[in-house]
Amino acid sequence: MRLVGLTGSIGSGKSTVAQRLRELGVLVLDADEYAREGAVVLKAEICRAFPEACRGDELDRAALARRVFNDPEARKQLEALLHPYVRRRMREETEKAKAKGQRLVVHDIPLLFETGREGDFAGVLVVAAPNELRMARVMARSGLSKDEFTARDQSQIPQEEKVRRATWVIWNDADLQMLRERVDAWYREVVK
Repeated sequence: MRLVGLTGSIGSGKSTVAQRLRELGVLVLDADEYAREGAVVLKAEICRAFPEACRGDELDRAALARRVFNDPEARKQLEALLHPYVRRRMREETEKAKAKGQRLVVHDIPLLFETGREGDFAGVLVVAAPNELRMARVMARSGLSKDEFTARDQSQIPQEEKVRRATWVIWNDADLQMLRERVDAWYREVVK
């Protein structure tokens, strides 16, 4: 089984690439999905650490995001709670895929380089796009302001560094059809 890491800066199109890989039959494990699951499982611990992000028994994800994307220490505190859970769940699902004979498993991890995970994979695929295009995409789909986009983008390793450290890079600087063609070409190269 070949294990590949997938990452990219906010607005790069990483989720679109992950979806196309799923369409091609690749098992893609999404760290964000396990983080959301972990936020439910670890809600009590998160609420103790960030009471301003909780309303009674409910976690206010938007309030939590505002808190951690503006405070590097708070972000590290949240990551210390969630990352071990996410890693464990991804390990469990990878083992299940291996037992089933899956040929290729992709771990979709936004903070792959930031968490030092690149050594866990046969290679790392980075999805990249021009900065202005990334910002326009994020602002259009999520309603984040330019400052909110910048804060989130700056909380990660710069895109240029990700591209430099990548095994493979898919540029998402054209239309959706071109992106699909680039993903398909990468897939054929990796599974041949």
